[in-house]
Amino acid sequence: MSGPINFSYGGGEDSDHRQDPGRRSYDPYKDLQIPYRAIYDLPTSPEFLFQEESAVQRRSWGENLTYYTGIGYVGGSFAGASVGLYNGLRAAEPGDTLKLRLNRVLNSSGQDGRRLGNRLGIIGLLYAGMESGLVAVRDRDDWINSVVAGLGTGAFYKAANGPRSAAIAGAIGGLMVGAAVAGKQVLKRYVPI
Repeated sequence: MSGPINFSYGGGEDSDHRQDPGRRSYDPYKDLQIPYRAIYDLPTSPEFLFQEESAVQRRSWGENLTYYTGIGYVGGSFAGASVGLYNGLRAAEPGDTLKLRLNRVLNSSGQDGRRLGNRLGIIGLLYAGMESGLVAVRDRDDWINSVVAGLGTGAFYKAANGPRSAAIAGAIGGLMVGAAVAGKQVLKRYVPI
């Protein structure tokens, strides 16, 4: 066998046998009435099934509940596991074997991670419920709902420890949420995305 092999798919009135042998002369986009680049330039804006969905700029109460509870639990678990790792390494004694040290670190990380993850998950659940409830009652979504939900979450979380502890925790929760809302506004205004 000698000579070049011709792989041209000539056909129709556009076939030209004078082209370079081995080049494909068939154009799969010739029948389309749009340029082929438009096929690959996809929109980057979100698409909605119904027009009403495009007007909503907020997560639903169920999405909000899932989001804050999940973020609280996962963040608390990682933070608690880090604290447990530090405590487990610090509690090591000079005569311990590697197996005993590893067991102590794993037990401490798991225990502290579960404890802090559950606490922050509950706080996220309370906050999401209160914020969604305030949005439904006031029929308005603004910073007041967030700050009042932070106040209520702190007070409700520490209510079993007495009124003084609940008031302090409520103030701390309101201040934390207020700082987060103010920080979000500063980032939105001064940091280009």
